[in-house]
Amino acid sequence: MLAHTGLRAVGAGPVSTPAIPIGQVDATAAAARPTGLDELDRVLGGGLVPGAVILLAGEPGVGKSTLLLEACAQAACLGPVLYVTAEESAGQVRLRADRIGAVHADLFLAAETGLSALLGHVEAVRPRLLVVDSVQTIAAPGIDGAPGGVTQVRAVAAALTAVAKECMMTTVLVGHVTKDGAIAGPRALEHLVDVVLYFEGERHSQLRIVRAVKNRFGPTDEIGCFELGEYGLIGLPDPSGLFLSQRCESVPGTCVTVALEGRRALVAEVQALVGTTQAELPRRVTSGLDASRVGMLVAVLKRRTNLKLAGCDVYAATVGGVRLFEPSVDLAVALAIASTIVNLSVPGDVVAIGEVGLAGEVRRVPGLARRIAEAQRLGFRRAIVPAASGALPSCLDATDPGEQGEPIEIREVADVTAAIAVALGDYGTRD
Repeated sequence: MLAHTGLRAVGAGPVSTPAIPIGQVDATAAAARPTGLDELDRVLGGGLVPGAVILLAGEPGVGKSTLLLEACAQAACLGPVLYVTAEESAGQVRLRADRIGAVHADLFLAAETGLSALLGHVEAVRPRLLVVDSVQTIAAPGIDGAPGGVTQVRAVAAALTAVAKECMMTTVLVGHVTKDGAIAGPRALEHLVDVVLYFEGERHSQLRIVRAVKNRFGPTDEIGCFELGEYGLIGLPDPSGLFLSQRCESVPGTCVTVALEGRRALVAEVQALVGTTQAELPRRVTSGLDASRVGMLVAVLKRRTNLKLAGCDVYAATVGGVRLFEPSVDLAVALAIASTIVNLSVPGDVVAIGEVGLAGEVRRVPGLARRIAEAQRLGFRRAIVPAASGALPSCLDATDPGEQGEPIEIREVADVTAAIAVALGDYGTRD
């Protein structure tokens, strides 16, 4: 009795719907519906969930609008879709839709910058999918501040989230990013939504990657790969070919590795070039790699091996515009640098996987079995991996025996000096 009296004292009131056992809750209405874009579905965890609010962020010109138009055209086959553009005119969006083949009778387009008008369109169309491009350009009435400000963005996002939940309407909000690559606006914006996606890619590269950093309905360790072409985005279920140079013969200064992007193994090539310089401070230039780790690897090679790197500029890059920032690519970068110094090629059927420590040791990395299985599938015959990793038995169990092809030879190394000896022979390690 005292407990009930206390609840009334703090304002307990009638409930809208009674609580029921979780086993009796109907989950069919919240089931994900495929978008028609397999790579996007992979990241979302199966598709679009009714009532979900998704925040898609990316740099200007990376292809966010193109991706969403393609998804809208696919979703329109199952019901009305509303695309609200606040940054472009309706005519500009229509021209893009014509180019990529995203015109559908149930895909509605509106050019609005006011929240009230946007909600009016939602009431008139009653879409199953709403896309707002972008949330920073929508103004909420009666809220202080210019569109894109903290107060305005929070109010617009909160209103659209409430409508999405009430109408069970999937809503996609396009967000701007700052110079540092983070989503512009208040951090509360990311807490309000159910899914946060980043659309990444170099402006001059064909590769585009969708990555989830928050997902209430699926994993956050998956990525979707697309190729940006003249007529839109094409899903890449097997993107490794983009990251390998098309040469018939191996040349000094290159080495292949296998990186993990989420749960997907990507075979990629790193390249290095070393040249003498008269400058007091040699240059360390990178593209697609972590500049600080490349600088560390140069210091390790100078200290722990007999390679002559003093007074040399070092350039290191990836092929195909892929970004490789995980430590597992250290060994491949070190071998590429060593290869160009001694002017010997790492054989084309070799992959190198491992993290290099400051003492020159090669450390174990996660997911080694999956990495080696992917290299084996693509025809590589030798893998240089950290010592005591037990990679061979795990690799043989990681894939279907009918898909493995020829066996892959595992060479375990304890340090970077041993790795150079395995990849290039003893030339790279002798005085």
